[in-house]
Amino acid sequence: MSEGTMQRAAQRDDRAQRHQRAKRLRRVLVCAAAVPAVLITAGCSSDSGDAKAGSGGESSPSASAGSAQPSASASPTVRAAAYGRLPDACAVLSRKTLTDLVPKSGKSGKKGSSDEPSSRASCSWNSLDNNGVKGSQFRWLNVSLLRFDSDVTRGAGDDQAHTYYARQVKDAQAVDGAKGTKAIPLSGTGAEATAVRYDLKKKEGLFRQQTVVARVENVVVTVDYNGAGLAGEKTPDADDLTKAAEKALKEVVASVSSANGAGGAASSPASPSKSASPSGAPSKSPSKPASSSASPSKSAAKDS
Repeated sequence: MSEGTMQRAAQRDDRAQRHQRAKRLRRVLVCAAAVPAVLITAGCSSDSGDAKAGSGGESSPSASAGSAQPSASASPTVRAAAYGRLPDACAVLSRKTLTDLVPKSGKSGKKGSSDEPSSRASCSWNSLDNNGVKGSQFRWLNVSLLRFDSDVTRGAGDDQAHTYYARQVKDAQAVDGAKGTKAIPLSGTGAEATAVRYDLKKKEGLFRQQTVVARVENVVVTVDYNGAGLAGEKTPDADDLTKAAEKALKEVVASVSSANGAGGAASSPASPSKSASPSGAPSKSPSKPASSSASPSKSAAKDS
């Protein structure tokens, strides 16, 4: 082969090698240019997936927290009180009954000074049948009414009334100086009733005390009745006094029921902020005996 031919062949080989290097370089550049696009595409796909996961695939923390919260519970309620009002304590007894029990009491009784018409009421009568040198007969009668509202804190009105009723009966049996104390359960008067009687010796004479207590729904009725023969007059018969007191109790219980209608005047269940008052306004729920009415321990000591 001639030198010229060899030179031309070498030049062709050189050109071919340069051409091959150029092709490889172009491929590298093309691939290098394609890589960012792929990365960008992958990045976009990754963001889209994350967005889908946050919105649908997996709940966000705030959404989970909201769904995990318990729904608000209903406001607590308590059984409604059956009776929403009290009768006038000075009008609960018939004229005939007053004439039999306190014949010299006059036309009207003395209303309690701390009465609250919706929750507590009381009335008392004095009678002194003065027979001069032959002595005299003394009688004292007191009626007290206490109504309990249903309240989510203190409970149903009738349950509160039962507790107070039991305390009244217990207190009546624990009077200082009382002799021959007897507690007699009564039937046919309210939901529960008891008569407590005893004798109490005082400087004026021997007083015979009758305390009869009844619960009718969420109202407690207490009738105190005592009698004495003064200045040599004969002491009244305890059985007669007890029967008279029981008669008065039945009339008072009937008056309470009548004042609230045949089925009572049930108010709506009590809410946490107020008691179940028929008027809708929160009334004071009695937590202690009416101060105007004589309690069993005080009534026996009262002689006028």
